[in-house]
Amino acid sequence: MSDELGNRIRVFRAEHKLSQAELADAIGVSRKTISTIEVGRFVPSTVIALKIARYFQVPLEDVFFLNEAG
Repeated sequence: MSDELGNRIRVFRAEHKLSQAELADAIGVSRKTISTIEVGRFVPSTVIALKIARYFQVPLEDVFFLNEAG
């Protein structure tokens, strides 16, 4: 049994009318980094995850969650 990290970044970006590039610039990463995190191909570092949550001014658990698999 393994867990996968899910996220609601796309939802938060839509609510704030924000592009991937705008979010990336705001937290100091590339647009590709935001893209790969959103689709689940890349698990962000703790620092990046915290920066995203802080940007949207919400708890980390509002943006990221565990999908139980298996």
